[in-house]
Amino acid sequence: QVQLVESGGGLVQAGGSLRLSCAASGSISSINVMAWYRQAPGKQRELVAQITTGGGTYYADSVKGRFTISRDNGKSTAYLQMNSLKPEDTAVYYCNAKTYRSYWGQGTQVTVSS
Repeated sequence: QVQLVESGGGLVQAGGSLRLSCAASGSISSINVMAWYRQAPGKQRELVAQITTGGGTYYADSVKGRFTISRDNGKSTAYLQMNSLKPEDTAVYYCNAKTYRSYWGQGTQVTVSS
């Protein structure tokens, strides 16, 4: 079992920055991938970024060059640094950890005002 706790969401003006954190606990040695997803009202949940244990990363086209995912393996914490935020980035952001199954955090709201 893996437990995930997110923090760092909030309200920011367009062009601003936020950093999300995801602290993992439990069977953290079994985690292969940590990722951030988001879900805007009326839309499907979408993958924003992910990072493997080896440091490989993936970003959605909509956030490339603006968001950076990182992972502190020693503390089993994943981060999402979000810069140049746009109103369309407004969503609930969820942390995800993959072992042989997926685990989800409770979500944190990010609101970007124009």
